[in-house]
Amino acid sequence: MKSVRLLVLGALRGRGRAHGYQVRADLESWGAHEWSTATSGSVYHALKSMAGQGLLVAHETAPSKAGGPPRIEYELTDKGEREYFTLLSRALADREPSLDVLGAAVGLIEDLPREHALQMLRERARAMHEWRAGITSYLPAGTDLDDWGPVGEVLSLWLTTADTGAQWTHRLIRRLEEGAFTMAGEDPDPTR
Repeated sequence: MKSVRLLVLGALRGRGRAHGYQVRADLESWGAHEWSTATSGSVYHALKSMAGQGLLVAHETAPSKAGGPPRIEYELTDKGEREYFTLLSRALADREPSLDVLGAAVGLIEDLPREHALQMLRERARAMHEWRAGITSYLPAGTDLDDWGPVGEVLSLWLTTADTGAQWTHRLIRRLEEGAFTMAGEDPDPTR
């Protein structure tokens, strides 16, 4: 999965209807052009591609006052909405998405109901623990990875990745359980 697809769908969903420049500006305001594949060209390409796949509907607007061609505004279709939530859920549950995909999913996590987000993150944590157990199940008791040369370094890399990923995931689960963020369906002002 590419992060630009998730990011564009999320940005459009947040706006309701927008043209490419607005979507790109939103993503740039999140810094996504620095940590993801959401560059100017990839955003416009994603919009056109997803419109062709029936995930977005394109609306031509009035020509620009400067005399340019009409802008095209996009909005999610029902199919696009389902695709967005599928991608978002999958990215949160995956034990090893690319960091830009995971970053996009966490940045958009408030679009999910709290329990659903927790379920996806718990699935991710469980998969990471199983992955780690799978790595260590082949190692003889008392193994010192320093004695295994470069292969030991590879195993150390995977074990460290599994441990750090699980630790980070458990931290986010704990924050959500404690009420961090305003999730879908929740009142942003609980004092009302």
